Amino acid sequence: MRHELKIDDRTLSHLDFGGPGRPLLVLHGGLSEGAAFTGLAAHLGDAWRVIAPDQRGHGDSDRAPDYRREGYVADAVALLDHLGLDAPVAVLGYSLGGLNAIHLAAAHPDRVRALIDVDAGLEVDPDGPEPFPFLRGIPYTGESPEALLAAVGPIIAQFVTGALRPLPDTGHWRLPFHPQDMLDSIHACRGDHWDAWLASTCPALLIHGTRSAALPRRLADAMVTRRPGTSYAPLDGDHFVPFTDPRGFHEAVGAFLDRL
Repeated sequence: MRHELKIDDRTLSHLDFGGPGRPLLVLHGGLSEGAAFTGLAAHLGDAWRVIAPDQRGHGDSDRAPDYRREGYVADAVALLDHLGLDAPVAVLGYSLGGLNAIHLAAAHPDRVRALIDVDAGLEVDPDGPEPFPFLRGIPYTGESPEALLAAVGPIIAQFVTGALRPLPDTGHWRLPFHPQDMLDSIHACRGDHWDAWLASTCPALLIHGTRSAALPRRLADAMVTRRPGTSYAPLDGDHFVPFTDPRGFHEAVGAFLDRL
């Protein structure tokens, strides 16, 4: 069920799949939204109450003034407070959401009982090539879903087909994210995140697409070796393995949560 809360006059939308189980906060990747975890919520069933926000600038949540880690983490804490979840919760994050989950656990260890990082690496070259250069120059709105999908091209279309939003009172449609916001968010991920990864001590799981360009095997091995209490779940696939191998992804998450 979809709900909203206001943070500084900005709407943060989230899906709460409900149920009697323990809470699991799930943070999606860039160019995505909370609904990406619908299959995971179905797999976990009543054992876990999956809470899936559309992070700032994504899905039904409003655009934000910045996309730094501090802002994403503050939104997550505000959501937990809004839901009255004072006791520590399990947190899962994929890609961009993985970095946000890592920093949430580091900054607020009293709010996180377990951490699942899905293919988010800790070393993002500040001088490397721009990821997702195809975001530059594409439109945010269009006169119809078909016109907007044609205008953004096939690469973006694969991310947004079925996720376009109508613009109220205009008859036009928009993407589930603003292209410039995504570029700003990606840029804010650059740098070294080792301190945040090593700052938390809760049980952790690293789910790794073994052919991922975002998380080389040597870095994945180091993340598991250097952080005590970290388990490793390799899946045969690239960075998008949660969606190309949903069964493997769901089973890895479920098995880790069952051990808590």
